[in-house]
Amino acid sequence: MTSSLTVQSLSVRFHLPGATVHAVSDASFAVRQGECLALVGESGCGKSVMAHALMGLLPGNATVAGSAWLRTGGAPPLDLIAAPERVLARTVRGRRIGLVPQSPAAHLTPVRTARAQLAEALRELGNPAPADELAARAGLAPAQLDRYPHQLSGGMAQRVVNAIALAGDPWLIIADEPTSGLDRPLVDATMTELRRLADDGRAVLLITHDLRAAEQVADHIAVMYASRVVSLAPAAEFFAGPRHPYAAGLLEALPSRGFTPIPGRPPELTDLPAGCAFLPRCDRSTAACSHLPEAGTEPSRVACHHPLEHHVAR
Repeated sequence: MTSSLTVQSLSVRFHLPGATVHAVSDASFAVRQGECLALVGESGCGKSVMAHALMGLLPGNATVAGSAWLRTGGAPPLDLIAAPERVLARTVRGRRIGLVPQSPAAHLTPVRTARAQLAEALRELGNPAPADELAARAGLAPAQLDRYPHQLSGGMAQRVVNAIALAGDPWLIIADEPTSGLDRPLVDATMTELRRLADDGRAVLLITHDLRAAEQVADHIAVMYASRVVSLAPAAEFFAGPRHPYAAGLLEALPSRGFTPIPGRPPELTDLPAGCAFLPRCDRSTAACSHLPEAGTEPSRVACHHPLEHHVAR
């Protein structure tokens, strides 16, 4: 049976004094063995919250609804949202799902060498492989493992956390903004490694705002806006011309396209409108947009009352 992660109607709310943050709203998508799904959108739209919800790493003021079914190998299907903490800690994190976090250097212990931290991950996850071997797979020389985090370049730190994420030989890799702060050659190298992992039979969920990086590696593109997945399409179809006006605007804002920014700002997640959240920024809006659009069906979904039928991004 093909391994997969199927997310269905996932919602995350953060409860604050006097306000509720609608961080993720009714999100549905799937990522399968041998594939990379890129989850893209502006900062603050809920992408990283999605990753933390799947890993069971949300703070105590969060409530989560929906399901996220993980099916791998001969193991019984597991709903990550309903699973207790002891199951996530002992059987999921590091073993079935590896997380590549944002800001790699900030997630490394400053007073221990990269080697010590990688060796600890291997030991705790029961992997007998030597640290040097795993580091080499991530593009690190053995001598670089003996450095402390402050002695690592951005690219080296990225490779260290990549190696740690692979220490338990997980089936699914969640890479949360793995290219932030890297120059283009290092971005390209990171994307090449993620693509190799998918081609080797793993699955990759890439969370990014870098559409150029997503184009290098993704099989499918899911676009989030104001906590919702508003577009889901095969990557080739998306980059040829997405149907959702917001997704089209993301492409047209690229320097290689029209370099035209989307006017306005996203709504506050504490005060989402009842209808389409993109309405105030959209030049196609009508009275129908005051009602929430349906997401449509796979393999290509667009949550819009007035989708672009034959749009080709400039």
